[in-house]
Amino acid sequence: MKVLLKNGEIVEEGFEELEGKKAFWHTSAHILAQAVKRLYPKTKCAIGPAIENGFYYDFEFEFSFSEKELIAVEEEMKRIVKESLSLQVYKVSKKEAQAYMQERQEDYKVELIQSLPEQEKISFYKQGEYMEFCSGPHISNTCQVKVIKLLSISGSYWKGDEKGKRLTRIYGISFPKASQMEEYIDMLEEAKLRDHRKLGKQLGIFALMEEGAGLPFFLPKGMILKNLLLNYWRELHKKEGYQEISTPIILNRGLWERSGHWDHYRENMYTTMVDNTEYAIKPMSCPGGMLVYKQGQYSYRNLPLRLAELGLVHRPEKSGELHGLMRVKEFTQDDAHIFMAEEQVEEEIQRVAKLIDAVYAKFGFPYYVELSTKPENSIGSEEEWELATQALQNAMDSMGIPYVINEGDGAFYGPKLDFHLKDSIGRTWQCGTIQLDFQLPKRFEIEYIGADGEKHRPIMIHRVIFGSVERFIGILIEHYAGKFPVWLSPVQVKLLPVSNKYIVYAEQVLEELELSGIRVEMDIKDEKLGYKIREAQLDKVPYMVIIGEKEQKNHTISVRQRDADTDKQDMGEMPISRLVEIILG
Repeated sequence: MKVLLKNGEIVEEGFEELEGKKAFWHTSAHILAQAVKRLYPKTKCAIGPAIENGFYYDFEFEFSFSEKELIAVEEEMKRIVKESLSLQVYKVSKKEAQAYMQERQEDYKVELIQSLPEQEKISFYKQGEYMEFCSGPHISNTCQVKVIKLLSISGSYWKGDEKGKRLTRIYGISFPKASQMEEYIDMLEEAKLRDHRKLGKQLGIFALMEEGAGLPFFLPKGMILKNLLLNYWRELHKKEGYQEISTPIILNRGLWERSGHWDHYRENMYTTMVDNTEYAIKPMSCPGGMLVYKQGQYSYRNLPLRLAELGLVHRPEKSGELHGLMRVKEFTQDDAHIFMAEEQVEEEIQRVAKLIDAVYAKFGFPYYVELSTKPENSIGSEEEWELATQALQNAMDSMGIPYVINEGDGAFYGPKLDFHLKDSIGRTWQCGTIQLDFQLPKRFEIEYIGADGEKHRPIMIHRVIFGSVERFIGILIEHYAGKFPVWLSPVQVKLLPVSNKYIVYAEQVLEELELSGIRVEMDIKDEKLGYKIREAQLDKVPYMVIIGEKEQKNHTISVRQRDADTDKQDMGEMPISRLVEIILG
């Protein structure tokens, strides 16, 4: 696949590679905008990026855009593809770019151009009659897009501001092969069946209520699941030498100014007044972790110091962006901050990478790694950024872990490694991250005493593995389609008495299983056994235990398992102790 860069160079990039996919979907977004402008010339274009799965474009229409117009736009996009339009790139001054967009009354483009530096030359990509200012890259010809489909329409706001102009967002997907589109559509159908919002309600895991948009309620079975994850997390971190801490959910403005978040992250923070002082509800836990470090006195012998926190954080997500557990306003971040001497940095990065690998392997997630580099709003010197970026690269290279470069997408205080896991139907989710930070230790003036007896400044790693515990639970629900592994199932065994006269013995079985550490429920409804079995299957319980006259007489149980071929589901009659052995291993 040929890709056109903003310097005019054409390079070969595979669609399966991250940059190739971005270029392909970015051009598809331009094709969408070109089709809209052809059909509805008075429409104003806002932004149209490539996203994780496809692309979208935001428009201001003069009318109410509907499914009828969506079909017409898709047909026009297919005509543009068949026209085999070559893309060309031009460099113009900021003044020329503004004049071009003002002439066409593209108000949103004019505003974007005005925010760019005066001395910067601006790149424009042209395909046929359509020209768009854009940093690229793009594929070199529209004919490379073999199949294209518009998926949905939604509302959006200019720059995500709910007080701003209301826009129409059109989502789409495209591929270089028809077979890839077929696979994608099949995946979408499978994803509908696995939707964590539907399964979460069906399995009694969580609820979403209008009294708290973006604030999930965890139900009893959901709390069992969540606590199982957190217990696993705690055991793992204890073995790895982490110490758990807890920091306040709300801290004053001065702390956030000191950390740099007030200037660089303010739009993602809730604020309030307490005793005539402005406070912020924490969107992350790192500044509090810095204050914890400052409570102690450390020497090089104490390093690396690993502090872990399950911090409840809040971020003001827009209502249109909320999605079940995947995008919420409140979530638990499995944060950790590691304080190190410079010579310990690469070894600690590798240690965290191994920990992330072990966790994802336990849940059956393959993954790929993305290295995000210095963004435009960064703080710190070029030398520090180069040193930090090189340390992340060296750690990955020495472990033989491949990674792709994501230019300019690092945190404002340092570069980062993002771990994108792949679920059972092929979707990717960014969860784990390792961020290397020279800036917060400097801003908080934290120190340790070196072997030379002098004061030194530690370097810091920020890292998460689950990322958001709530989001990770949503991913697990869809990954397993609600059929959790036995160790993670809120209910591991469901007792199904054949009739009420066997309930007394069933209660004895329940007590024996509970004493052995098994999570068990009993179905005491006055229904036929077939009905109870179907109910247990809908609840996706790993083991169903049938209790009737034979089992009561022999003091045994008859067991059916969830995860087996139909002819192997019946495990037969066995002592209670045997089922305990099977479950506990």
